[in-house]
Amino acid sequence: MKFLRYEQEGIINWGWYFEDRIGKIEGNIFGDYRRFESNILIQDVKLLPPVKPSKIICIGRNYASHAAEHQVEVPEIPLIFLKPPSAIIGDHDRIVLPPQSKLVEHEAELGVVIGKRGRWIDPDDAEDFIFGYTIANDVTARDLQRSDGQWTRGKGFDTF
Repeated sequence: MKFLRYEQEGIINWGWYFEDRIGKIEGNIFGDYRRFESNILIQDVKLLPPVKPSKIICIGRNYASHAAEHQVEVPEIPLIFLKPPSAIIGDHDRIVLPPQSKLVEHEAELGVVIGKRGRWIDPDDAEDFIFGYTIANDVTARDLQRSDGQWTRGKGFDTF
């Protein structure tokens, strides 16, 4: 099933998507919920980011071709960085370019939505914690990322 968040007449709801229509969802999409008939036309709503996470955990340099493009190695242990929740924007929202950067790039990414809390999860149990998947746009001020030596500023602007 395809879940989404949307705004209609100033009210934000969860919904499910089917054939260009949305059905409202009441309850907790990560637990117990009730689906209503899909009778809302998708063009009649504003699509919102699919989730409002407390943090965004990212893995860097995990694509060999992208690492080679930047003349860096793929690390043996995943390179982890964070993005702030303010980096998330919705469908058709604008990315605000920071005036202090002259080189902003974007990358399409697969976003994994975690549906329940966990810690020290065994790799064999990881799928039990995945709610679903979404697309993500990882925006980076490359010149700032390179000059800082770490990635917080270059990848952490609002709307990035």
